[in-house]
Order: sequence, then C-alpha cells, then structure tokens
Amino acid sequence: MNILEEKGKQLVISWFNTIDSTHKYLVSEIKNKNITEPVLIGADFQSDGIGSRGNAWIGKSGNIFISFCVKEKQLPKDLPLASTSIYFAWLAKEVLTRYGSKVWIKWPNDIYVQEKKIGGVLTMKTGDFIIGSMGINVTEAPPEFGVLDVLVSPREFANAFLEFLDKKITWKKVFSKYKIEYENHKEYFFHLGDEIKSLKDAKLCQDGSIEIENKRVYGLR
Repeated sequence: MNILEEKGKQLVISWFNTIDSTHKYLVSEIKNKNITEPVLIGADFQSDGIGSRGNAWIGKSGNIFISFCVKEKQLPKDLPLASTSIYFAWLAKEVLTRYGSKVWIKWPNDIYVQEKKIGGVLTMKTGDFIIGSMGINVTEAPPEFGVLDVLVSPREFANAFLEFLDKKITWKKVFSKYKIEYENHKEYFFHLGDEIKSLKDAKLCQDGSIEIENKRVYGLR
C-alpha cells in the first residue's frame, strides 16, 4: 500500500509499507509506461529484493530499500554512465557521513563499514531512464554482513539523498575523492564474471572503470 507521496522535490517519492522489490516494481512500472517522470520508490520492508550478480537483498523494517529513476539530463554532464553505480554510492556515503558514519565504498558499488559490507547499489538503463537501486543494512544483517554504524531513518535518508542528487555534483569532484579511497582499500577483492580478483592488481581509470589483465572493466550492473 502506498502510504506517502511527496511532490515537493525534483523527484516524486512513493513509499510502501511492504513490497516484493523496489527495483522490480520500478522497472515494471517504467516498461508499462506508468512512470514517465523521475521518481523514488521506498519501502519499510521488501521480501524479494535484488542484489548484484542476481543475489537476493532482503531485510526487515528499519533497513533502507530504495529505487529511483532519473533522466540522463538530470545527471552531471561529465558523469560516465558506466560509472553511475560509483556516483550514486558516493552520494550515499556523503549523506551518511553527515550523520557521523565511517562508511567507505569498495569498487564499484559496495558500501562498507570497517571490513563488512553493509549495502550496495545496482544500476541499469531502461529507455530514457537511469535506474538506481540501493539497499543498506541499518538495524540488522545476515551474519556475513554488517550494519550501519549510525542510526538514520530510511525516509530521512531518501530525502537527504535526493538533495545531494539534485546538486549535480560533478564526476570530477566525486572521482578526485573516490580515487584516494580506492588506493586505501586495494587489499579487497571483486567479482569478474565467475572469478574473484584482487583490486591490488587493478588500475583505476579516470572514467571509473578499472584495468586488469589488459581488460577494461566497468561498474554498471
């Protein structure tokens, strides 16, 4: 059930008590042409969320589950579309650090606190829209994951995130900070297809991709 619709900002916010997946819902609504303007979908609980590489991302009330869509013209002109996952994740970090969190971003779209993943960003392009979906563990997580080190309500986070998105912070500015963080966490690993690779063997490129084994790998997924 839709319990909140707010049109005071650039994007309309629609909030649900419960939903199977904010990402699946948004993709379906766009394909069915029920959504023609930028929108953010949020939920208190999702039962069948999607993570990267087709993994599930499910959690109870209090965790953050949002999906949003924007037109390319609403993003910074210098942003490489293949690096929107990095860009959206970095904006989420900027929001959370305002609350005192020590979150950091592991290439390309994983949100970490200390040594544990607490969330991530999934991006895709559908028609004229760039879709971003985000899940962050705030109140609880499976044993292999962590939780956010500060308390923030999902709706408060969503509003603050949209304020950052509306600023159209340039990719140049985001990347100048991100590349420093990348060098500090090269002891971590990432998935390249079905293989696990070390970031210490990868070179970060200006467009947000990495170069490894004479291949360019991009973070859009």
